[in-house]
Amino acid sequence: MKNQGLLFIPDISGFSQFLDETEIDHSRLIIQELLEILINANRLGLEISEIEGDAILFYKFGSPPELKEIYRQVELMFMEFHRSLLAYEHRRYCQCKACVSAIKLTLKVITHYGEFADYNVKNFKKLIGRDIIVAHQLLKNDIPLHEYWLVTQNLTPEAPLNFAGWMKWNTSSKRTDAGEISFQYAQLTQLKNEIIPLSGSQIDVERMSKMFSVKREYPTDIITLFHASGDFKYRHRWQEGVKSVEELTH
Repeated sequence: MKNQGLLFIPDISGFSQFLDETEIDHSRLIIQELLEILINANRLGLEISEIEGDAILFYKFGSPPELKEIYRQVELMFMEFHRSLLAYEHRRYCQCKACVSAIKLTLKVITHYGEFADYNVKNFKKLIGRDIIVAHQLLKNDIPLHEYWLVTQNLTPEAPLNFAGWMKWNTSSKRTDAGEISFQYAQLTQLKNEIIPLSGSQIDVERMSKMFSVKREYPTDIITLFHASGDFKYRHRWQEGVKSVEELTH
């Protein structure tokens, strides 16, 4: 089983509509944060082959983990993804298209078991094999709603168990270059209802008194001033709890 393993692809849906050229800086940083959240939620010891814009190609050679373990990984990534979006929606102040529409992003996860191999190109590790192509082709399908977990027949020939009371499996297939691939999928939208919403601190304005006020005029337009006072690079200065912001160079 040297060249066999699990392929695990979390894919952010709504990415194309989200990326608006006029707010490319904010959309880039939001997507970067979401991808980092998915990477940090890795509990199965998955390795990363590459980050593909709005998706991450994880893999793990050897026998596949128990399906229940894979579900727990899917569940964790899905919950952390949407918990971050809800927190961002709660705290954001920017009204640009990227920031306003971030809450509409969704997550789907493709899991497939097959044969593939890795090879190195300088410092980059790449994967090659028919099942790599199959896994990517499964990202494009006719499943309604884009918040689901897809499991191919290669990973589990029998119908998967319902790991939660609300879970319901559906059977479908897709014609790929390797032939007809059968799979099961379960919608994950219900998991969002299990996320505890943030409770914003309520300020009793009526019991407060204005002690002083400060006024200063800036010779620039409101949009420039607005973004200068809340640039993501300086988030540690205006968002409580953020200690520093580092730009990735890889």
